[in-house]
Amino acid sequence: MSKVAFIGLGVMGYPMAGHLVRAGHEVTVYNRTRARAEEWVSHHRDAGGAAQDAPPAFADTPRVAAGGADFVFACVGADKDVAAVCLGEDGAFAGMRPGSVFVDHTTASADCARAMDAAAVERDVAFIDAPVSGGEAGAISGALTVMCGGDEAAFPRVRPVMEAYARSVRLMGPAGSGQLTKMVNQVCIAGILQGLSEALHFGLEAGLNGDMVVDVISKGAAQSWQMDNRAHTMIEGQFDFGFAVDWMRKDLAIVLDEARRLGVSLPLTALVDQFYGDVQAMGGGRNDTSSLIRRLRD
Repeated sequence: MSKVAFIGLGVMGYPMAGHLVRAGHEVTVYNRTRARAEEWVSHHRDAGGAAQDAPPAFADTPRVAAGGADFVFACVGADKDVAAVCLGEDGAFAGMRPGSVFVDHTTASADCARAMDAAAVERDVAFIDAPVSGGEAGAISGALTVMCGGDEAAFPRVRPVMEAYARSVRLMGPAGSGQLTKMVNQVCIAGILQGLSEALHFGLEAGLNGDMVVDVISKGAAQSWQMDNRAHTMIEGQFDFGFAVDWMRKDLAIVLDEARRLGVSLPLTALVDQFYGDVQAMGGGRNDTSSLIRRLRD
C-alpha cells in the first residue's frame, strides 16, 4: 500500500479520499476549512482496510499533507484553486519528494494543466490532470470515470490507486488531454439534457403520460444515461441529484473559452449555457443539471 495525500474534501473529494483509506492506503488530508478535515478523519479513523500503524490524519497546509507521499491527489474548485494548492511556499509541490506523482481531479482548463505540469517537472514531480465524471453518486459508490492527461511513465504507477474510487481510468494523451476530454463530456451532457427537457415538455403538453413515454422510448435509439437516471425525476420536478447548475456553468465557460482559442464553433453549447443562466436567475443554481426543464415547465 502507498502513502498518499488528498487535498480538497468537498462533495467529491470527501468520499474519494475515504475509498483510499478503505483500500488500505496511509492517507493524510488537507482541506481549506479545517473542521471539514477533522470531521473526515473522525469518520474514517476505523474504516476497514485502514493502515493500522498510520491511521488517517489531517495537515494544516498542502505542503505538510504532501510531505513524503508517494501520490498526492487534489479535487478543488477551479484553476486558481489548483494553483493555490500546488504552488508557493505552502503548496503541495514544495513538500513532494522527487519521483512522486500529483493527480489533479479538479475540472479545470487545459492551460492550467499544462502550467502545473511544467511547474511539477521543475521539481522532478510527475503531474497528471484527471477530471472525473459520475457525480457525487459515482464518488460515493467508487464508480467514477477518470480521464487523464500527463506523464506516460507515471500513469501505470498511479492508476491502481485511482481504481479505489473509479471503474474506468484511461490516459488520453499529454498534459491537458484529460481536461479536454472532460470538456467533450460536458458538451455531450448539456446537449442531451436540453433535448430531453424539450422532449418531455412536448410530450406532457401533448397530454401523454410522461413516465409511460420514457419507459417506451428508453428501449430504443433515444435511450441515454440521462434518460434512464433523470427523466422520471425531471417529470416530478425533483432536482436534488448531485452536480449543480453553478458547477456546470463553470465547466461550460471553460469549454467555450477553449473553443474560442481553437476557433471552433459550438452554437448548441453556447445556447444551453445561456439556458443554464436562466435557471440560475430562477434561483436554481444549486439544482442539478437536469433542471433545464424548469425553464419550460415553471
